[in-house]
Amino acid sequence: MCVDLKIFCCYGRLEDPDAEEVSEFVENQRKLTESVLSTCDFREKLRERITDLYDYPKYECPFKKGDKYFFFYNTGLQSQSILYIQDNIEEEAHVLLDPNKLSDDGTIALSIHSLSENAEFLAFGLSYSGSDWVNIKVMQVKDKTLLSDSLSWVKFSSIAWTHDNKGFFYSCYPTPNEYANLDAGTETDINLNHQVYYHFVGTEQSEDVLCWRDFKNPKWLFGTAVTEDGKYLVLSIEEGCDPVNMLFYCNLTALPNGLDGFRGKDDLLPFKKLVDNFEARYDLVANDGTIFTFRTNKNAPRYKLVRVDLNTPCIWIDVIPESTKDVLESAHCVNGGQLLVCYLSDVRYVLQIRELVTGCFLHQLPIDIGSIYAVSGRRIDREIFFGFTSFLTPGIIYQCDLGVLVPELKVFRESILKDFRGADFETKQVFATSNDGTKIPMFIVTRKDVNLNCQNPALLYGYGGFNISITPFFSVSRIVFAQHCGGVLAFANIRGGGEYGEEWHKAGSLARKQNCFNDFVSCAEFLIIEGYTQPNKLAIEGGSNGGLLVATCINQRPDLFGCAIAQVGVMDMLRFHKFTIGHAWTTDYGCSDDEEAFHWLIKYSPLHNVRRPWECLGGKYGIQYPATMLLTADHDDRVVPLHSLKLLATMQHVLCTSVIDSPQTNPIIARIDTKAGHGSGRPTRKLIDEAADKFSFLTKMLDTSWFDYNS
Repeated sequence: MCVDLKIFCCYGRLEDPDAEEVSEFVENQRKLTESVLSTCDFREKLRERITDLYDYPKYECPFKKGDKYFFFYNTGLQSQSILYIQDNIEEEAHVLLDPNKLSDDGTIALSIHSLSENAEFLAFGLSYSGSDWVNIKVMQVKDKTLLSDSLSWVKFSSIAWTHDNKGFFYSCYPTPNEYANLDAGTETDINLNHQVYYHFVGTEQSEDVLCWRDFKNPKWLFGTAVTEDGKYLVLSIEEGCDPVNMLFYCNLTALPNGLDGFRGKDDLLPFKKLVDNFEARYDLVANDGTIFTFRTNKNAPRYKLVRVDLNTPCIWIDVIPESTKDVLESAHCVNGGQLLVCYLSDVRYVLQIRELVTGCFLHQLPIDIGSIYAVSGRRIDREIFFGFTSFLTPGIIYQCDLGVLVPELKVFRESILKDFRGADFETKQVFATSNDGTKIPMFIVTRKDVNLNCQNPALLYGYGGFNISITPFFSVSRIVFAQHCGGVLAFANIRGGGEYGEEWHKAGSLARKQNCFNDFVSCAEFLIIEGYTQPNKLAIEGGSNGGLLVATCINQRPDLFGCAIAQVGVMDMLRFHKFTIGHAWTTDYGCSDDEEAFHWLIKYSPLHNVRRPWECLGGKYGIQYPATMLLTADHDDRVVPLHSLKLLATMQHVLCTSVIDSPQTNPIIARIDTKAGHGSGRPTRKLIDEAADKFSFLTKMLDTSWFDYNS
């Protein structure tokens, strides 16, 4: 039986970012938050210490184009990293592009970049105030001349150059209505009709060649890549965030007049279908003429490598079969006919060299417990670089020569922090048991002299969604919390992520989303049972989908936590699909327009499940929500601010202002940033300020002490 159920939202008016009422609400919340933060004893100590420790050199992997090397580098506290160029890896490097010169406050960031095949041109995308919108510019590398090219309304795009160096493919949305008065990134309109264009260097955007669009499927997303031999354009089509895609290809060398022949015409490129369904994920690894190698989860939830000849598209063969336990995270073709293959084994990275043709194992490269965060190498080169980080290692760039009989890793660059000794700390991996018996991996980082007396302040972090694996990463602010407050750091690898492949992901999505929350609660209980902490000393944190995780867990188990930090979270599970790119998340969450999915979503949607715990949990009057800080920003056009604003208003009303002598004495506040977005591109000063505010609130609410750290 179908029931017409209406859900009334008391704070729907907070969905309009331009409304004066919303501006007043935000300003009042900022004042409230500042009044709370001003009472936090360690706020300035934290800001000073985080700033001091954050001031270390940050390197990214060198990469090669043409005969030049390029790399990004930040001396420590620069707002944005700078792009450098050098003739060879040993010579002095020179600045090619410094984003810090583009704005006084560092809020213009370099979000995407790509060099032409001969390194004559650099195409780069700038984002403003943290928005997902990108404006692409073109620079002539030789003399650093900025050309007149300017491409607007680009979003969720790569930059794929053709090998004649004449131009590149990119993806964008149609120009919004009334765009002249639009502060891009503050709007909430749904993103529809993604399109692929080709831009000829030196021309106007209005002259670009329309290569692909699909008005019958306005929510689909399109990504492009040009094969390393320059012959093929590969089009990846996605219906959302699920790890599935369709694959089309176009033989660029078969176009009679090249891409010039499409100028001024309405004809789309003549793509051929290779995969025309959304059954699996296919990522291009390499091609030799018509023979293509892909990484896929087709009948392989932990992924494998397969090969197909475009001339016989129905015949696919396995090159590297699916592992019985480990997840094939990535594969890069390097050194002629070799593959650099990365596996995830119990959330630990394994790096191997294999043969491209046969998939046979050649070497294993030794790495510690941590994460591979970048790989750089070309098929025509014998050298590779990759970046490594961990909870206690800020960053190491390794170099390896694959042309020798037994390749060895060399430290090419390493980031060293002053006044920090990783040897004083230790990382353990434990396994908590969820309510259904599933073993949930969790990393715990503590000082080696930690006392398991239940008195330690602790911070538990989680995500659990969209097939994203939470692997070890370095965080200055968390290290400061551990150094100076004796904090225990815990990182839960709950279901919904990709730590164990697609089955692990599916076990925490759609109708089984509750598994994520159960897993996270089980990890929290593990920390308490094992003596690391106690409920009023335990804080939880997560961002985006992790913000949803945190907000749901404090709704379901407010008694278990002392503090909650929910950043840029998806809080309205009934309407998220109506704003910007939210429709892409229905592959993980479901959509309330569907009756079955509605009943999943209404059960845990943070906005719709705020209850007074002293009335719900057995009449225990002393139980209240933990001290809670929601974080959002005015230019977050990924998870728009209305999610956090509506939840904030609801929590404050239900728990505080609507109750005489409310037992809710723990503060419920929001940190609402300006000229900032979902997180990427944020300048260093904003990162430090946010971290100082988060941890000053956290340490205050957990009643922690501060002690000096002597390395």
